Amino acid sequence: MSETPFRPRIDPRAVATFWKVCETGSISGAARALNLSQPSVSNTIALLEQRLKVTLFARSRSGIVLTREGEVLRDRAEAMVRLLETAAIEVDHAAHNIAGPLRIGGTPGALVSLLPQAVAKLEHSVGPFALSVVERPDVQLADLLRKGAIDLAFLTTEIEECPPDLREVTVTRDPFALIVGRRHDDLGERLSLRDVATLPWVLPEAQGAFRRQVDALFLAAGVQVPQNVIRCDSLLTTKAIVRHSDRVTVLPRTVASAELSIGVLRALTIAEATFERSVGVRYLGTRGLPPLGRAMVEVLSEA
Repeated sequence: MSETPFRPRIDPRAVATFWKVCETGSISGAARALNLSQPSVSNTIALLEQRLKVTLFARSRSGIVLTREGEVLRDRAEAMVRLLETAAIEVDHAAHNIAGPLRIGGTPGALVSLLPQAVAKLEHSVGPFALSVVERPDVQLADLLRKGAIDLAFLTTEIEECPPDLREVTVTRDPFALIVGRRHDDLGERLSLRDVATLPWVLPEAQGAFRRQVDALFLAAGVQVPQNVIRCDSLLTTKAIVRHSDRVTVLPRTVASAELSIGVLRALTIAEATFERSVGVRYLGTRGLPPLGRAMVEVLSEA
């Protein structure tokens, strides 16, 4: 019968000290941040390396250089520190009858499409809660989930296979439309991108799922992506430029719903838009969701 291999116990305080070294970039920086002496921090790291039987980093004039083992521990250390910080905040909030906190990251379009209505439903079902939201490109969201920096990612779904350690839930589908200002009242309600390819445009900059879908629309129309283009990832700025100029853009209809409802922008059907944009959430399957995160997914699924 084979014996279970020995796995050394790790002192969480030592791991937290190691993370502070990584965060500040040096032993001295960590000592200042933790209000400890530099020898104390060095000794803690040395004991941690001795316990793990590895070297975690090398010192250089510019700071520290992590080894491969150090990079692995850094990601786990950050997740542990964030988990403990969140636990302390959750206990304090619970004492004041506030749910959360829930940390959300997402692409601008997915957040605009899903979050406002979800917040309203969550307030009705949960009551007071704490929520933080950051906008990030979709290529960064998986890493933020794994590090514990966010609990939920709002993004375009069904574009690529979901990583095995993550769970993906598609919430809604939304057609793409050509979004124009009132200077283009002469354009019909349905057209091909071939008809407007020579117009000035505003299109996404980030190399993510949304840009790939927009580029696919031009490919389906048999025309090149326009060169007379402003590249912009801010939805507010994009819609403002289109509203006050001759420029046009491609957006999911829900992203421009506020401006469409008051008539300052128009949404025209694109003949090549035979596919819809899917949006939803991803979360880390191995860690699961906090209670407020589960409640958020439930209200999104109901919608």
